[in-house]
Amino acid sequence: MKILEDDLQKQLLTRLKQGDESAFNALYKAYSKPLYLRILRMVKNAEDADELLQELFIKLWDNRRSIDLEKSFQSYMYTIAQNLVYNYFRKIANDQTLIKSLLANATDYYLNAQDLLENKEISILLQRAIDQLTPQRKQAFQLCKIEGKSYEETAALMGISTATVNSHMTKSFQSIKDYLLEHQNVYTLLFIAYMVAGIG
Repeated sequence: MKILEDDLQKQLLTRLKQGDESAFNALYKAYSKPLYLRILRMVKNAEDADELLQELFIKLWDNRRSIDLEKSFQSYMYTIAQNLVYNYFRKIANDQTLIKSLLANATDYYLNAQDLLENKEISILLQRAIDQLTPQRKQAFQLCKIEGKSYEETAALMGISTATVNSHMTKSFQSIKDYLLEHQNVYTLLFIAYMVAGIG
């Protein structure tokens, strides 16, 4: 759904590129609510959504001269919002407290944890991510994470030390997170927080 008429929006963007603060304020007034709601729907936290929204408009102002008047401004703003949300999830994936908070607040929009594990799209992405691993890392990950074996059991089965298993798992987690973040949507991001970061 169009937020502003094309002619008015082009006028505002032209003025914005020239540093006109009133044009910036008009764009903020028009776009802030739909962008905020879009961000909130993903991060499920009002305070974080507001901070991300402010960061979005700071980026808009800082990059105003590079705005392409021939391309969709609405798509441009949604892309920035999406990238900010993905960075937010990257931070979450390395913060156990934030992960637990996200999971606790994910009842309305997200699938529950069991649904995440059974989600076909995530299963396919996870298998592709695992397939990118080196043979030994792949075997260690499958034994520890898929089959639920301890590091000691995995070490014995693979004929390597527990420390080596730990190293394989650490590198596997990072590789899988990187892969999923490159092929991400909201569900895969939450899955990263849930499984790859070690919750549950």
